[in-house]
Amino acid sequence: MPTAKRCYTITDTGELSDQLDQAQQRWPEVIDRKELLLKLAAAGCGAIEGEEADRGRAVEETAGALAGVYEPYELERLRKDWRN
Repeated sequence: MPTAKRCYTITDTGELSDQLDQAQQRWPEVIDRKELLLKLAAAGCGAIEGEEADRGRAVEETAGALAGVYEPYELERLRKDWRN
């Protein structure tokens, strides 16, 4: 059946083969290489989401840490020293 979704053709060689071998060691119960590829993609997505959450937490934890350090309008004063 035709689909408007993208299809990808990949070959289990080179770097991908190495990554799938590592995934096989991590998840030995998954035998099918296609299932391993999907599990590996999901793990990568989870890692990205985790990094984004970590960044968000870091921003929240440090927000306001420098409040009161700079005088009002100090940024404008500093910019006057910049060359155009």
